[in-house]
Amino acid sequence: MAPFVPGNEVELSSYQNEFSPTSSLPDSSPRSKSQDSISKALRARIESIDLESCDPGEEDTFYVADLGLIYQRFMTWKRLLPRVEPFYATKCNNDKRVLQLLAQLGAGFDCASVSEINSVLNLDQCVVSPERIIYAHPCKTASSLRYASKLNVLKMTFDNADELYKCAKHAPNAELFLRITTDDSKAQCQLSVKYGAPLDTTGDLLTLAQQLNLNVVGVSFHVGSGASDPTDFVKAVEDARHVFDQAASLGMAPLSTLDIGGGFTHETFAETASLLNGLLDECFPRDQVRIISEPGRYFVSSAFVLASHVIAKRTIDETHAMIYLNDGAYGNMNCIIFDHQKPIPRMLTHNGKFMYNAPSNTTNTGSNEEKYTLSVWGPTCDGIDCIAERTMLTVSPNAGDWMYFEEFGAYTLSASTTFNGFNENCQIVYVCSEKEAAKLLPF
Repeated sequence: MAPFVPGNEVELSSYQNEFSPTSSLPDSSPRSKSQDSISKALRARIESIDLESCDPGEEDTFYVADLGLIYQRFMTWKRLLPRVEPFYATKCNNDKRVLQLLAQLGAGFDCASVSEINSVLNLDQCVVSPERIIYAHPCKTASSLRYASKLNVLKMTFDNADELYKCAKHAPNAELFLRITTDDSKAQCQLSVKYGAPLDTTGDLLTLAQQLNLNVVGVSFHVGSGASDPTDFVKAVEDARHVFDQAASLGMAPLSTLDIGGGFTHETFAETASLLNGLLDECFPRDQVRIISEPGRYFVSSAFVLASHVIAKRTIDETHAMIYLNDGAYGNMNCIIFDHQKPIPRMLTHNGKFMYNAPSNTTNTGSNEEKYTLSVWGPTCDGIDCIAERTMLTVSPNAGDWMYFEEFGAYTLSASTTFNGFNENCQIVYVCSEKEAAKLLPF
């Protein structure tokens, strides 16, 4: 790898990228420093591409990732929710630089498969002990149970009797968490439709675990990914307390850990943390119960910006057009389908002018500027590959321009495909707007 050079931003190759902090930036607000870092990296990457002579793939979509923003979010978590230990949801964004930084910060990891477990245990220049992993999938294959047990990844979830019989046979030393259902009806992605034991079954499951001589150590729940209402946690925590009491009434060893899952967003985090601090202390005394969680998008969503190239334009009339990008719903914008996101296209360049974060980039209803109504599409042959059915901008993009999408670090690159042969060369350019974060990184 290239040497670590403070203040020198470098373009990096896909998934084997070098790292360059932007520590020479003047002191300013964290958001301002991050935008400066991202802006410089976007401009440098685009200016390095000659659209008239580049080879196929050189103008492909790319990310700029500010690892400093992840560091900021982690520090905010520790300050506002100090009792709750984060076990990062690997599925949200499994980029190895993200995992390395969080590992260096001391985070645990929520893994749902053997592949995710291996990605954490085999991080370059980082040592993550198996005790820092929770195998948070209630329905595992027998081979996966044996594999995890052999690696000493013992924290596991279950929500049904069949899983207990499987654990007794293939992972009898497991440290089990009973996952309970929650009301996640207001969440961006609802999970209780698929996983979680109803409260009228938890007593029988605990009794069966006793009979099988299995070690149940805690309770877990998940209020849904992207939960928008902090009060969703209240009933879930109270229900978890009920299960703790059930276990005690059955004469089981005291349950020691509560896993409050994920669902955290940066927009509501302060309010959620304030509510949880008092609620957890009331229901679960500090000297008796350890609290862990499985945040994902809270840490990474804002840290990634996606840049995509305008490859074609179909003009409908003077103010209406169809715009085609080289990334879409089958690629990094799969979040449209899988995560119910609605990406907002913004102009990055227009006719050679760099427009990142420009005030006139998007319009509002009160603007006197001329507005162009656009539909934005991905590159594949499928009609479902629509990024935005209707969006309005103050300029009408042309082929050769670039657009960008903010808040693109969660459930994007981790689920992208290469359908139709597109998105095979997506690169990530890393920057770091926080000096302290740069010191932690092992490269």
